[in-house]
Amino acid sequence: MGDNRYTLVGRQPYATRSNKTKAIRTPGGRLSGQVIVKKSKGPRCSDCKCSIQGIKHLKQSAYKNLKKRERRVSRAYGGSCCAGCVRQRIVRAFLLEEQKAVKKVLAERQASKK
Repeated sequence: MGDNRYTLVGRQPYATRSNKTKAIRTPGGRLSGQVIVKKSKGPRCSDCKCSIQGIKHLKQSAYKNLKKRERRVSRAYGGSCCAGCVRQRIVRAFLLEEQKAVKKVLAERQASKK
């Protein structure tokens, strides 16, 4: 049976939420501590607050090191709205334009009757 103890990385000795470590066995055979980085919730949709698919869940400061194509999705409102909300916006805009056209046609009919 080997020894399962290992030294913590860094100076802080307390097991807090931001100081989680994991025991990793090195190629030399000794146990070493590896710091586990906290998971981020990732970017959220501005309308429905759901998670945006296709974008990595990183810390806010880590996005500056990513390529532009990794920071957003290639469509309208790519990095800020989810696909469902964009579809809703498009359909809503289309229906409003259709409603305006119908009103215009009805007004013309009314004018031609008089």
